[in-house]
Amino acid sequence: MPPTALNPTIITRAQTLRHNTTNGEKRLWSELRKFRKHYHLHVRKQVPIGPYIADFAIHSKKIIVEVDGQQHLSSKGLARDKKRDAWFSEQGYRVLRFNTGELIKNLHGCVEKILHEVGAV
Repeated sequence: MPPTALNPTIITRAQTLRHNTTNGEKRLWSELRKFRKHYHLHVRKQVPIGPYIADFAIHSKKIIVEVDGQQHLSSKGLARDKKRDAWFSEQGYRVLRFNTGELIKNLHGCVEKILHEVGAV
């Protein structure tokens, strides 16, 4: 895939999002940041990819991890996510989605699912 120029607005937005993470993103990031040490997998947070900003990306495994809040449950949010997921899929990425409730109730299970998808377990 040839490199694409990123829109400066998207870069600025990603930087802002990195400093204003949701509780679900904070909980997941506390686990994902350990992946480099334990599994030699570099995880990036709030990373611009094409016209979108992924919550988390593991580029070496072509995995996107999204943390969905309430806004993703509306018909507009679902349609937006479907379009994003299709675009990421066209680029060769698999998208894993977790809602904030899942992360609060079963963080360990969510992390295990990610590890399974990247082939670390």
